[in-house]
Amino acid sequence: MFRLIAQRLFALVPLLFIVSVLAFSFTSLLPSDPVDLILGETGTQEQHEMLRERMGLNEPIVVRYVQWLGRAVQGDLGNSFFNSVSVTDAVMQRLPVTLSLTAVSAIIAIVVGIAAGVAAALRPRSWVDRFATLGATFGQAIPNFWFGLILVAIFAVNLRWFPATGFTPLTESPWEWLRSVILPSIALGLSSSAAIARQVRSAMVGVLQQDYIRAARAQGLGFWRVVIRHALTNAMVPVIAVLSFQITVLLGGALIVEQVFAINGLGTLAIGAVRQQDIPMLQGLVLVMVGLVVIVQLITDILYGLLNPKARPS
Repeated sequence: MFRLIAQRLFALVPLLFIVSVLAFSFTSLLPSDPVDLILGETGTQEQHEMLRERMGLNEPIVVRYVQWLGRAVQGDLGNSFFNSVSVTDAVMQRLPVTLSLTAVSAIIAIVVGIAAGVAAALRPRSWVDRFATLGATFGQAIPNFWFGLILVAIFAVNLRWFPATGFTPLTESPWEWLRSVILPSIALGLSSSAAIARQVRSAMVGVLQQDYIRAARAQGLGFWRVVIRHALTNAMVPVIAVLSFQITVLLGGALIVEQVFAINGLGTLAIGAVRQQDIPMLQGLVLVMVGLVVIVQLITDILYGLLNPKARPS
């Protein structure tokens, strides 16, 4: 396993380098000039040149990339063009909010998806299977932001069980933190749980027909022991890839759901940076989001190696 982790970490170096080049290049090719956006039409030519020099925009793009990459490796993603706020501090302040929403959504998606998939696989072509399949189809078809509005109307406005907007940090009150993330997490995790359920159902149906499952049952092993320890463990090997993809989808979907519930996470920061064309903030957000996706992929490779010995390097 150590060799597998080392190989994956080594492969991430060129990937992150390519991502840094693309992030810097694309944001630097925006049609609008940040100096014009800051000074507006009232700025003089001398003020434009002074501000451009102070922001380092008068340097060639290659020089600016090397300087930016050198600071980024040290954890300095620069400062915002519009309020001089440190990009690193702004991202780190909003990151726990988005991670909380993504983590709770992933837990809901995994628990509901696996439970529904196993229930459908144990009774194929029954009403349970058809109900789970129908629910998975609707779950994947319903937009998460629309479902979030429905949840707010029912459970926040009418029943008043949960807050409609806002976020409470975990360190301030664990109970209020859970209440603030439960509705957006359900809205976000619905479609992912549906995708997981369909994959688990398909994998479990195939595994339950294998000879070693019949042999385990013939030896007198308990039903749920065979299902969980033998069938589900082997069925999770192809499901791991789907889980990895769905967690990545949850991370991206969190940026949209945050707008519905007025949660100040990375989504609000990203939308503000896009509107202002704040290049350093956009570059920092892209790097952080890619880094999170890379971490998810690395954990996926490790789990896949644990469940499937054939995937481990010899």
